[in-house]
Amino acid sequence: MIIKKRTIETWIVSLILILCFIFMIIYGALLKYHYDGGTKFKNLQKIAVFFADVPSNTKKILSKVDDVNKLVSTEKNKNLPRYKRFIESKRDALLILPRYDGNLERSIVEIIDLNNFKVLHTYKHNIKDMNKLIDTSKKENERVKIDGSTIRFLYMHPLLLEDGSLISDSQYAPLFKIDYCSNLLWVNQEDRFHHSIMLDKNGDIWTGSQLFPYSNFVGKKIKDYGFSDDAIAKIDISGNLLFSKSISELLAENGLINKNFFGDSDDPIHLNDIEPALTNGNYWNQGDLFISIRHKSAIIHYRPSTNKVINYIKGPFHMQHDVDIISNKEISIFNNNNSYLKNAKNSEVLIYNFETKSFSKKFHKQVIKENLKTYSEGLSEIFDDGSMLFEEQNHGRLIFFNKDGQKEWEFVNKDSNGKVYPISWSRIIKDKKLLKILRNKIKNTSCLN
Repeated sequence: MIIKKRTIETWIVSLILILCFIFMIIYGALLKYHYDGGTKFKNLQKIAVFFADVPSNTKKILSKVDDVNKLVSTEKNKNLPRYKRFIESKRDALLILPRYDGNLERSIVEIIDLNNFKVLHTYKHNIKDMNKLIDTSKKENERVKIDGSTIRFLYMHPLLLEDGSLISDSQYAPLFKIDYCSNLLWVNQEDRFHHSIMLDKNGDIWTGSQLFPYSNFVGKKIKDYGFSDDAIAKIDISGNLLFSKSISELLAENGLINKNFFGDSDDPIHLNDIEPALTNGNYWNQGDLFISIRHKSAIIHYRPSTNKVINYIKGPFHMQHDVDIISNKEISIFNNNNSYLKNAKNSEVLIYNFETKSFSKKFHKQVIKENLKTYSEGLSEIFDDGSMLFEEQNHGRLIFFNKDGQKEWEFVNKDSNGKVYPISWSRIIKDKKLLKILRNKIKNTSCLN
């Protein structure tokens, strides 16, 4: 039996091509009519726009998934419970918890009762509306709407004031203030602000900033555009920049820069914390600053009133974060414990004693037992009774140890699917006056959602 091959007549193919060409012309004309503001054929316009948006919507969906996945922490703590209390206690304190909520796909800030981990209040302002106010024609702000979009935005080390308002940034981004009900009050976009946000004795804010354009200070040129010059910045609670000082300049003016200081890095300093002295100590004055510069593995003890570096502290720590004053002669240092020669298994909390000029480790056995390690970020907070909060930022985990080093409670920032997301520098409020004011605010203020 002979099987005949079926062929398509040439005229049919030609007709199909002609009809497709006519359809494309009509479809294009309909789209143009829509975007020119045409008022007829509304249903046809909707259909045309729907199909025209298929590629971009697909890209947005894939991009959104990619953005969220980038914020997911490692698998390290996924098998731990979201929250578990090991020892009952009564603490007159509140936890300010900035965290990425995987269910909401955005960052939020929660005020939490430390005794039962109950959420008392939540901040989550309209980030998209805030970004509309930012001048993206300025080089320092050109990526704000990308890196600081709602799905990528992170509240960084939020500072709560007595009226319930909150000041924060999204790391190398404009500083902003929102009220208790998450309404935007102001935005400061003079520099890119980053890392810690701390109040001084006078009620002003100290935070890190990044100066633009990139500096060619002392003639050092890197990659033809200079290096990232971090600065300390003092800002009042109304958002006005009161003072700014380049870290490289203050070090140079104090004779602490040599020809090898900058190396080949375009980020040779990397300021990540400023701790203002609120009272006089045995080895510092009120108003002094302790400044952590990560890429030099050093703590600068700086006196703004005289522009003098009082101490330049190096020690058994590498790529550290979070320096805190914990007594009238001691500071604590959150040691990430990373070095170019050796990346240690665990991070640790060091105590430096100015009287003995010696270092000790806080709850070191417990830190090793809990396998606490965050390559970047991270912080600790030590209470007057010797208890301590440890934030394992990269892995979305908080652990609170009591004064005897026993694990009091543990929190892992997991969503409903068990994925772990980062915490972006929590804070514990212990001041009695502020606690009373905030609790009264929480009890008597309602916000419309």
